[in-house]
Amino acid sequence: MQLLTLYTFNLITALKANHCDEVLLKRARHVITEIKRAQEAAIALKAHDFKKMGELMTKSHMSLRDDFQVSCPELDVLVDAAINCPGVLGSRMTGGGFGGCTVTLVQRNALDNVITTIYENFIKKFNKNAAERIEFYICTPSEGAKKLSL
Repeated sequence: MQLLTLYTFNLITALKANHCDEVLLKRARHVITEIKRAQEAAIALKAHDFKKMGELMTKSHMSLRDDFQVSCPELDVLVDAAINCPGVLGSRMTGGGFGGCTVTLVQRNALDNVITTIYENFIKKFNKNAAERIEFYICTPSEGAKKLSL
């Protein structure tokens, strides 16, 4: 994977040298850095380093917003409100972009405060009619899919 990373960063350098379109350059940078973040996330999860995982989630959102340009004001408010709450390790948009959902990594004891803060920030920014547009789903991570021996 180090070879792939080296190759892809060399690709960015080549795109810059050829005065490639700025939008294409941003898109390529997102894809390349997202691959690196995914590799680092796998390592962080195996090490139970949830602080690092949260940092990677937030960096991913920033890249989706700034380089891939698929976020929207609603998602940015949700993420910004979340990452400024004590007990939040990270947050990012998920899904196809341009609206939808965020995933936020929260310490269990901070959950109620985080929900209240995110909700209040969203309503403050988008008015009281926005209240019906926001829902929270509390999930607990698990092992996920695996092969069963019968």
